[in-house]
Amino acid sequence: MPWSIHVLQIDRSRTDLELVTTLGRNQFLGLGPLSEQVRAIPREQGRPLAAMNGDFYREYGPSPGDPRGLQILQGEVVSAPDGKACFWIDAQGAPHIGQPVSLFAVVWPTGEVTPCGLNEDRTRDSAVLYTPRAGASTRTSGGTELILERAGTNTWLPLRPGHAYAARVRQVREQGNTRLSSETLVLSLSPSLAARLPPAAPGALLKLSTATSPSLSGAQTALGGGPPLVHEGKPQQAFEHKSNERHPRAAIGWNSKFFFLVAVDGRQPDLSIGMTLPQLAGYLPKLGCEEAMNLDGGGSVELWIGGQIVNSPCFGRERYTANALVLLQTDKKPPLP
Repeated sequence: MPWSIHVLQIDRSRTDLELVTTLGRNQFLGLGPLSEQVRAIPREQGRPLAAMNGDFYREYGPSPGDPRGLQILQGEVVSAPDGKACFWIDAQGAPHIGQPVSLFAVVWPTGEVTPCGLNEDRTRDSAVLYTPRAGASTRTSGGTELILERAGTNTWLPLRPGHAYAARVRQVREQGNTRLSSETLVLSLSPSLAARLPPAAPGALLKLSTATSPSLSGAQTALGGGPPLVHEGKPQQAFEHKSNERHPRAAIGWNSKFFFLVAVDGRQPDLSIGMTLPQLAGYLPKLGCEEAMNLDGGGSVELWIGGQIVNSPCFGRERYTANALVLLQTDKKPPLP
């Protein structure tokens, strides 16, 4: 039963090390190789030391590269939680694994409240808020789209989790695929939903909420994935699609002293056959993980260290993925004693 496993251990006491996320298309949602996502990180943000593939994602349709769950990039929420497992670092720097629920919503001038998604495919009978991170346009078809601008001097972009925003309707478009700009948001309503809502004319004031339960206010980094694999040092049952099949696997874990990035190669009989999720959940505590979560697996599993992919991706090349978790070395100084 050959296994090829790569483990990166990160000292949590190092104040000059920081975990951040990336987007597949540099500054926008989309798909791109891990190495290009790392290269696109602005130099002033820090020096990339290591990186690992991130969340599951939509590969086709109007929004390829839409992460399945939550993503927070440098404090900006670019993808809403979906109630499934995710990893985040709170405002105090403490890591968590949980299942936050999105309470994102728009409040109309009448007081009516409508739940909304964020930077995702607009499905039937739904509302979706699009930020500049979604790309050039909303890529929707039909419906009603409200172009929103800052109301007064209130907090505005980039969108942060756990905030309330005041927005003014700049323009109403009775069609889809509205262009996005760096200073505006677009609220897209499906035809059936728009027909039931009170009309909002240019100049109308709306309230937007990015609340979640539990609150993610102040979180700087978050990434979806799942399922949870280890809690309080004990392996967790993992009932997911293909969980009992051997595949390449990736995971993020930690204890009080270290973070661990773990890549298990698979689908290569002469090198590594891969792991089931129960096998991975049993292996991670042996490394010292007290908490751990699964990330996207299969052909997406890649661990980048010092400028190169160090594991053996099963496709023999880098796969185009939606996001990544990156270890940066920054110029932050340790606090004074």
